[in-house]
Formats: sequence, C-alpha cells, structure tokens
Amino acid sequence: MSKDDRAEELLELLGEERVRQILAATSREPLSAKELSEECDVAPSTIYRRVEDMVATDLLVEQTHIEADGSHHSVYEANVDHLDIDIEDGTIEIRKHVREDASQRFSRIWNDIRDT
Repeated sequence: MSKDDRAEELLELLGEERVRQILAATSREPLSAKELSEECDVAPSTIYRRVEDMVATDLLVEQTHIEADGSHHSVYEANVDHLDIDIEDGTIEIRKHVREDASQRFSRIWNDIRDT
C-alpha cells in the first residue's frame, strides 16, 4: 500500500463519527467492546468492525484484561497522541505520534544513546 493510500485510508477512517467517539473514549482509559458499545450507544458488532480497522491502522492497541476469576477479555486503548497532516507538492502525508509507556520510552532513549 502506498503512502497516499495509507493517508487516504486514515483520513476516511477518521471521518467516521464512531471512530472519533471510540478514539476519544479510549484516550481516557482502556475500554472493552461492551463498554464502548454502551459509551457510543451502538451495537457491539459496529464496535468490533471499527476497532478492527483502528487496530490495523495503529490508532488503537488491543490488550488482554484478566479478571480475578481467571476470565479474560480484550480492552482497547488509544495509541496516538496527535496526528500531523502535511499537504505539499500535490501529496498528503500523515504522521502519527504514538503513545509510549515508560519502558518503551526508556528503550528508545537508551538505543539513541548507544547509537551516538
């Protein structure tokens, strides 16, 4: 898939109200599909379709939440802090700034130090 195709796919996805609702809700805390369904007031099947696309484009990350009784389910969390959109010379480029947890940030900084 070309850079232009990825930009178009991402813009199209972000144009959907449900996608924006899911992204906003999961920016506060990780939520299950059931919780997202209630928050967005839509059927769980709609949520599952949207989160699948959002995980594929790195807008969301999926994690497994294990309950005290041993049962488990997926929860989804926003994976972007912000997006940059550049329009120049007839092209549109989108850069996603993904969230980093402390261990990822430390690893990145450590690798940067070792490479210098």
